[in-house]
Amino acid sequence: MSFIHTLITAVQPEVVQWRRYIHENPCLSHEEQPTADYVADILSKMPAPLDIKRLTPTSVIADLQGGAGEGPMYALRADMDALPLQEESGEPFSSKKPGVMHACGHDAHTAMLLGAVKVLCQVKDKIRGTVRFIFQHAEEVIPSGAKQLVELGVLDGVKMIFGLHVAAAIPAGKIASRCGTLYGSCDDFDIVIKGAGGHASQPELCIDPIVIGAQVVTSLQTIVSRRIGALTAPVLSVSTFHGGTGSYNVIPDSVHLRGTLRCLDRDVQARVPRMVEEIVAGVAKAHGAQHEVTWLEPNIVTYNDPAAYEIVKSVVSEFVAADAFVELEHP
Repeated sequence: MSFIHTLITAVQPEVVQWRRYIHENPCLSHEEQPTADYVADILSKMPAPLDIKRLTPTSVIADLQGGAGEGPMYALRADMDALPLQEESGEPFSSKKPGVMHACGHDAHTAMLLGAVKVLCQVKDKIRGTVRFIFQHAEEVIPSGAKQLVELGVLDGVKMIFGLHVAAAIPAGKIASRCGTLYGSCDDFDIVIKGAGGHASQPELCIDPIVIGAQVVTSLQTIVSRRIGALTAPVLSVSTFHGGTGSYNVIPDSVHLRGTLRCLDRDVQARVPRMVEEIVAGVAKAHGAQHEVTWLEPNIVTYNDPAAYEIVKSVVSEFVAADAFVELEHP
């Protein structure tokens, strides 16, 4: 254990250096080729040979074959994409790209996984089987890079896969998790209400999509409060409401709503979209309007396998600190 700690301490300055370089040079989803090239170059210089693959130009996969005999394949995964945000931190390693920054920690995830690669390369003779390192693109968008990589076979032969995410609410030096459901699913949607615009002084001659859209927003809240049991209640939020051109006296022809559904239960995730469509259709019909409801490709619930969870709990307690593991009570 002390040997592992020595290796971890030794690689920390490089992890900081890698993270700051990636932070300075962020790439948006599906545009990560410069980051992937940087990662691949570092992997090519590791202290043990790696089988490096580029299943896409924006991702990197590397396999480390252990030297202690045959065994299963385990995978470690990090994401690499940044967000379309302007950085105003003032840090000396701030983003060099206007309107793009690593605001979700993926720079840290990538650097930490590179650190893990270097440490494991130095103890490869103690490893049975194979460790696969997955540097994933496009985590922030749907469809995600994870789906693309899975379809390309990245998990073929993998027994277990482990990943992590930085969390400001967790104290430094602690690692938190829970068995079973950890994160909710994500279903994003667009709603268009098509009415008939006109002058605001004569609303009786119009089909006002703003009024209809407002009724849709409030009616959607009854799904959570009145149609789903409290123990499996999801979160349903309308986050965008666009209509009109800024004029004081013109009722627009249409409005566009956008929102997200988050669930901890797969059955609820399957049921709620139908309820949303029923409400939108009913409200629109009651006012003589037309409507469109479009759902983006969903992401399912993040579920921690009990066996994998126990491995994490044991390893953290042994190699980080006896009190370093924090068991989360709720997802």
